[in-house]
Amino acid sequence: MPGTVWSGQKSRPRRRRGKSRRTVPSGCARRNKVRPVDYEINANKYWNDFYKIHENGFFKDRHWLFTEFPELAPSQNQNHLKALLSENRGSEVPACRSSEDGSGLIREAQHSCSSVSLGRKTQPPPVEENVTQKLRHLEVCADEFPGSSATYRILEVGCGVGNTVFPILQTNNDPRLFVYCCDFSSTAVELVQTNSAYDPSRCFAFVHDLCDEDKSYPVPGDSLDVIILIFVLSAIIPDKMQEAINRLSRLLKPGGMMLLRDYGRYDMAQLRFKKGQCLSENFYVRGDGTRVYFFTQDELDALFTTAGLEKVQNLVDRRLQVNRGKQLTMYRVWIQCKYQ
Repeated sequence: MPGTVWSGQKSRPRRRRGKSRRTVPSGCARRNKVRPVDYEINANKYWNDFYKIHENGFFKDRHWLFTEFPELAPSQNQNHLKALLSENRGSEVPACRSSEDGSGLIREAQHSCSSVSLGRKTQPPPVEENVTQKLRHLEVCADEFPGSSATYRILEVGCGVGNTVFPILQTNNDPRLFVYCCDFSSTAVELVQTNSAYDPSRCFAFVHDLCDEDKSYPVPGDSLDVIILIFVLSAIIPDKMQEAINRLSRLLKPGGMMLLRDYGRYDMAQLRFKKGQCLSENFYVRGDGTRVYFFTQDELDALFTTAGLEKVQNLVDRRLQVNRGKQLTMYRVWIQCKYQ
């Protein structure tokens, strides 16, 4: 993209004329022969298969979150929101690393960090499983729900195997903190619940479909301080994104914050998709059946403001990554948002 400044980019010789260059996908000329509805119907199977294959060895713990989102450590950063609202932040973020899925597509940007041990217990907590099942069709009482006595509540949607949840719990020892985490994949939630760091007195993991309008969350409205969406909104069908954000926004307390980091338009992963992987405009299917959408800032702003939230931050992070082993230059584009 002409005129774009890539963080970490150094001057280098011009590419010779005549060499082929990967072009930006125009519309969705490269259609997939499989009906998009089939991927929607079988989405649960594809994500369960993904976690059965990779378990907790695919992603790294996101300790960089506390730099980008100090709201996740409230006892240490009580004045951060006031400072953020009073001054414009730059778009720089820490250097990062990436993980690739089996099809060779970059699945998610992961910042460099030390990984928390993800040892497994021999038995999942049966009480938690029973509670999860009971909550599926239960109206939540304002006085009786997991974490009702907490004064600061965080919900992560699309928690995977806990690479956000466990760093939060280990970094923030405030006894008034309670963390909820959910995922579409029952396999992923089981991996969270059987993790040696899982503490039911501070955390509640449950299976939830972000797009299912008939299933309620295990918390009442106006009860959450922070909702986290890290590379998860892009995984659902675009037509269902607005209603999903609308429902989540109703769970926030007045002044509560929704935090998002996700794929930006023309990220390297988008440009690497091959013929037949495009389901609709800027929406693709990976080789393992999971799907991904690539956002613009305006699209995300429209989703959040339509849900009644106010913009605190909406920035693009463009970063140049170099894999010296494979001699690859990778141009990454992510979008980071905070809406209140």
